[in-house]
Amino acid sequence: MKASIEYVCQSCGARAPKQLGRCPVCGEWGTYEEEVTERVAGSKVIRSATNNPPQRLHEVQATEEIRLDMHNGEFNRVLGGGLVPGSLVLLGGEPGIGKSTLALQVLMQLGEKRTLYASGEESVSQLKLRAERLAGKPENLFIVSETSLEKILSNVSELKPEVVVVDSIQTIGTESIESSIGSLSQVRECAAMLLKYAKENNVPFLIVGHITKDGSLAGPKVLEHIVDTVLQFEGDPQHMYRILRAQKNRFGSTSELGIFEMKHDGLREVSNPSELLLSNNHEGLSGIAVSAAVEGLRPFLIEVQALVSSATYATPQRSSTGFDLRRLNMLLAVLEKRVGFKLLQKDVFLNIAGGLRVNDPAIDLAVMAAVLSSNTDIAIDNDVCLAGEVGLAGEIRPVSRLEQRIREAEKLGFRKIIVPAGQKIVTKGLQIEVITARKVADAFRFLINK
Repeated sequence: MKASIEYVCQSCGARAPKQLGRCPVCGEWGTYEEEVTERVAGSKVIRSATNNPPQRLHEVQATEEIRLDMHNGEFNRVLGGGLVPGSLVLLGGEPGIGKSTLALQVLMQLGEKRTLYASGEESVSQLKLRAERLAGKPENLFIVSETSLEKILSNVSELKPEVVVVDSIQTIGTESIESSIGSLSQVRECAAMLLKYAKENNVPFLIVGHITKDGSLAGPKVLEHIVDTVLQFEGDPQHMYRILRAQKNRFGSTSELGIFEMKHDGLREVSNPSELLLSNNHEGLSGIAVSAAVEGLRPFLIEVQALVSSATYATPQRSSTGFDLRRLNMLLAVLEKRVGFKLLQKDVFLNIAGGLRVNDPAIDLAVMAAVLSSNTDIAIDNDVCLAGEVGLAGEIRPVSRLEQRIREAEKLGFRKIIVPAGQKIVTKGLQIEVITARKVADAFRFLINK
């Protein structure tokens, strides 16, 4: 064995022969740490022991993956229908958002299945206290407090569980690497060993990962490339709602969304988020518009709030919560250029109610309507809903799954909905009035002169 010392950037994984103050690859400061690596003399090339000849694509026998039902509708939705045996799933999120609670609660809901929860952060007594607050049947749930990957895999081999949770990957170390626990080399090696064990023994692993200060997964793209699925658990700790998104999914869609409500006894599934995200006490208040959004296959209604006031300083403020700030600036420019409302000397604040972050472009029209309502101090009727993407020319562009949006608005009691003109809509049997508009000015004319 020949030991060598390298300095590795803990942000991007770049290597250097000496200590550097700033990483030349990612530009981060103070991220280089010393790591000791061992190399076997004369073993520069590692060859695979298996011999897999190329096959014709149409000759390959593909079998449908049998998924494991997690007994949690929102978790199953984001995974694509359930957990695939032999898969490696990474669950990431900010500190205190509820990652460990979600992982433990999912195992407790499996009930009759044998599961293992391996924690490198909490003792078994702490896990017991956490489990007592959660709803579930933990008869076949085994817990262990361990930081050695080899001992965790040994426990898995003895128990033969159907699902394993490792919390968290940054607190687990392997004896094959001499660097400190939590370093990039340790995280990469532990994830690779877990993936190898999962594929060889057909055991699914759910590993919990921390989030760095810039919002990316610690151990960044190294972990994302290794695992099969990357789940992001997000939300404002001051709000009760939590969002579960799939940033990467080899076995399903990445556009699905899971919504949970944080309560004293754990996370509750929110099957109908529209009823919780809408408030009924905004009648007569300006600056509020309701939009029909879609995340994945699920339509739901959200409340868009805007506040426009005279600028206190020379440079007007633009602030957005739950909506892309750059897109807000673009919509304000369209509002000024195409519609004629002067907002150069106005502060504009935008908020998506409920602590959600929505990426659906169909809420553009509702954003502009809320800004216009606040600017003119004219309230929008609380029985009017909007759905439409806005282009730079001020036109209202078509949106996907329009009929689902309309039916969701009808189900929640809205009597009118403004949608893009030119889209084919089956209005037969609908109790809601569908109003079409080609330009933003047409929609605003209806809202103001209704």
